[in-house]
Amino acid sequence: MSARPYKAVANPVLRWALFICGWLAVVLGVAGIFLPLLPTTPFLLLAAACFLRSSERFYHWLLGHPRLGNYVNYYLDGEGIPARARTYTLCLLWATILISAALVKSWPLGLMLVAIASAVSLYLLRMKTRPASLSQPAPPPASPAKTPTAETPD
Repeated sequence: MSARPYKAVANPVLRWALFICGWLAVVLGVAGIFLPLLPTTPFLLLAAACFLRSSERFYHWLLGHPRLGNYVNYYLDGEGIPARARTYTLCLLWATILISAALVKSWPLGLMLVAIASAVSLYLLRMKTRPASLSQPAPPPASPAKTPTAETPD
């Protein structure tokens, strides 16, 4: 796993905006765990990118989180997606899409849902399969001893 070096933005307004966007992305990413049509990994990657430039503390928190960290770490280390996660994602995706397509009254909208699911499926199937020996990514490097205040981003 390769955590990126922390790169704080100098402008405090931009730094706060990135911090807020990072937390919004975390909330949407967590919602995506429970709502199949809302993507989890892209939102958590966005959160990591925002925190990388606004809050070293929360960047390391996200990468080291026992549940959310895996989404980001699997992407950062480039070793692929676990086969079990791919199977689960594809089954849940298609079950949800087919039910949604059957329930919509508009056939163009149903066709669009199936087309989107097909594109996502193709992307997932083309990704490398993570070797079983790498099923748990290495923990991120420890953050420096710097202790940021709770009121402001680092």
